[in-house]
Amino acid sequence: MNLQQFRFLREAVRQKLNLTVAAKALHTSQPGVSKAIIELEQELGVSIFARHGKRILGLTPPGQQVLDAAERIMNEVDNLKKLARDYAGSPEGTLRVATTHTQARYVLPTVVQRFAQKYPDVRLKLLQGNPPQIAAMIAAGQADVGMATETLADAPGLDSIPVFHWEHVLVVPQDHALARLAPHPARLTIKELGRYPIVTYEMHFSGRSRIDAAFAAAGIEPAIVLEAIDADVIKTYARGGMGVGIVAGLATEINSEGLVVIPCGHLFGRNTTRLAVKQGAYLRGFVYAFIEMVAPGWDKRRLEQEFDKRSAFAPPGG
Repeated sequence: MNLQQFRFLREAVRQKLNLTVAAKALHTSQPGVSKAIIELEQELGVSIFARHGKRILGLTPPGQQVLDAAERIMNEVDNLKKLARDYAGSPEGTLRVATTHTQARYVLPTVVQRFAQKYPDVRLKLLQGNPPQIAAMIAAGQADVGMATETLADAPGLDSIPVFHWEHVLVVPQDHALARLAPHPARLTIKELGRYPIVTYEMHFSGRSRIDAAFAAAGIEPAIVLEAIDADVIKTYARGGMGVGIVAGLATEINSEGLVVIPCGHLFGRNTTRLAVKQGAYLRGFVYAFIEMVAPGWDKRRLEQEFDKRSAFAPPGG
């Protein structure tokens, strides 16, 4: 057995068993990937993949356990490489941050600028996706840090911390009937809001689950006429009169001209944006520095104490 076999197996599964795509990602040939996996099967004496002729159907039960072990081994190899670079005093590297459009657009710009000034030799990559995709990127080791409102607290294999709390707001044109409630937002009710078409986030983004839950609890089916992942898009269509926009409050600090902003946290509750890393991953010094820039007070010592405490209470195998 060798690390190349494990790396080829891991990439084949990541590419949904398409060995041609896996070979391209690994900068090698498809026959080379296939041969390495077959040799691993022969050495272990088990079939990793279920096959029909030359077609791969999926992982066998022992194959899943082999993959799990390979993932652990490759994660430890990655940790050793990161540790070696830190102890060698190398300031170079890449910080991969997976996040949503809202966080990238409204929260991270000043943090990224500060980080770039302090660590000019570190390349920073922003990987955007929805919260389930972000959780998957962190778990797969494709991102070092993830930041989102949904999913991260409950995703298996991740450690997360709260960064900040926020509430939703309505955005409507100045001549909209609801604009009169801007001085008295507490008077707004779910029943009244339900009379108007709504423009808001797509299902997985920015506290959308709380919006749906509030309407469901009131027994009201909202007329959601447009869903988007981008608050600026929602504001554009609200400004054009397509419907009442519901966005994160932090998204109204930019590009909200011509709109009346009405707080509605009393309807949809408070949301928490969280920052997550992979459990057991070795974090380089500049990763800890980035986390503290995003979440002041969460330095390396406090993070390690928090994550160690959670590990102590985690169920066996969890």
